[in-house]
Amino acid sequence: MAQKKIPVRMCAGCSEHKPKRELVRVVRTPEGEVQLDLTGKKSGRGAYVCPKPDCLKKARKARRIERALDCTIPQEVYDRMEQEMEQAYEP
Repeated sequence: MAQKKIPVRMCAGCSEHKPKRELVRVVRTPEGEVQLDLTGKKSGRGAYVCPKPDCLKKARKARRIERALDCTIPQEVYDRMEQEMEQAYEP
């Protein structure tokens, strides 16, 4: 029997390819709001990042998420996403 294909996505921070389930989705909703999508089911354009604040910081510095979502992201939104990520993925 054929093995089921595992979807792979690239982290916008460290550029590593990982299974989709191991990454956190950052989504731009149809209303234009940018937020973390911890469920992976929200509608809108998405970019993926590792669940580590370091990767989010790298993606923020290189503006990779902004390029992927085709919009500018205010500093407050990045700060809020970092806080959400730290709360959701505490070691």
